[in-house]
Amino acid sequence: MKKFKKYFGLMSGIALSLSLVACGPQDDAKEGTDTKDADKPKELLVWEDVMKGEGIKDAIAKFEEENDVKITMVEKQYTKQIEDLRLDGPAGTGPDVLTMPSDQIGTAVTEGLIKELTVDEETQGTFTEVAMDAQKVNGKVYGLPKAVETTMLYYNKDLISDDQLPTTLEGWYEYSKGVADGKKFGFLALFDQIYYANSVLSGYGGYIFGLDADGNYDPTDIGINNAGAVEGAQYIQKFYKDGLFPSGIIGEQGISVIESLFTEGKATAIISGPWNVEPFTKAGVNWGVTKLPELENGKNMSAFVGVKSYNVSSYSKNAELAEKFVKFIANEENSKTRYEITQEVPAVAALASDPVVTESEVAKAVAEQSQFSELMPNIPQMNEVWTPADSALQTIATGKAEPKAALDQAVQTIKGQIEAKHSGK
Repeated sequence: MKKFKKYFGLMSGIALSLSLVACGPQDDAKEGTDTKDADKPKELLVWEDVMKGEGIKDAIAKFEEENDVKITMVEKQYTKQIEDLRLDGPAGTGPDVLTMPSDQIGTAVTEGLIKELTVDEETQGTFTEVAMDAQKVNGKVYGLPKAVETTMLYYNKDLISDDQLPTTLEGWYEYSKGVADGKKFGFLALFDQIYYANSVLSGYGGYIFGLDADGNYDPTDIGINNAGAVEGAQYIQKFYKDGLFPSGIIGEQGISVIESLFTEGKATAIISGPWNVEPFTKAGVNWGVTKLPELENGKNMSAFVGVKSYNVSSYSKNAELAEKFVKFIANEENSKTRYEITQEVPAVAALASDPVVTESEVAKAVAEQSQFSELMPNIPQMNEVWTPADSALQTIATGKAEPKAALDQAVQTIKGQIEAKHSGK
């Protein structure tokens, strides 16, 4: 059994310098489509992430001028864009270019939703190795990376000073015992969700998928119920049992509760990601960020590394121009501008040593945490993990089931869904 642990590797880009998805409609958008109705103005529809459009507005205007094209940009939640593409693509109302998280790449390729891109080695070398690898399925490129992110620890500097900051999860447990009173809390995390809980489970030896002899994910090897994962889940459970986490952070509403407690000064520290930099700043929180704490066994809490990308829809009627736009919008100059506006850590290797990045507290935290982080599996079978794993963690958090039984049930469900939905793939 090979353990799922892809430690890296932003250290080869961001971190190093800081010391830092089968058949589908592809044939409808083959080369030459762009010349159809040549007398009409060319148009592209670009789906960007919510509250991130400002970061590419000027670049879009420049591309429009240089390529005699009209671009319409629509902001949509980036994790939901593939869902919308499934409906809007066949209807002819979908985007030419979209943005998505790297763990959805495998599914999108399998369903034929995004096109393979022709990207030379020089262009690929523009990006950090791990970010570029996240865009590949079976060695083929299906997107260009726009940003990388990990979870990290936010803390309220008005509630705790830097020199008082616990460096271990156990330290935060003890701190929280002295602070939590039902209205105010110390450390909070969405440990009822595998996206966050994996940072503990994997630190004790759990993993999502193992690796086969060729280094590819093996969906038959699931490690979220092994001895290490159970030990990690038992540790997580005590935060809930001892009343250090409010009951309101369990379930879908949890993210809103945890963020509200932090912005209202009712939680000293929470685990979140770069996406909350702007909201916390606008809320007037005197926040700081650092890597995740260490565990009792001396290992650092892990994190999933997410890579956001720009991709070309297989339904695009201007696929060649759309691919040109993707290469343009993801280049070094435009990536730097986007970073300066959105504060999303860029995937361009050369920007790792740029002062605009190296002087950023957030970029440093992402880079440091990346040393202990792992790439989120981008195979289609990952879709079957989220709901069963989250359900198991929620029963653990509420005391309705013990960790071993809950995680065993989750793995049984995951295996059944993989067999039913992905057999032969």
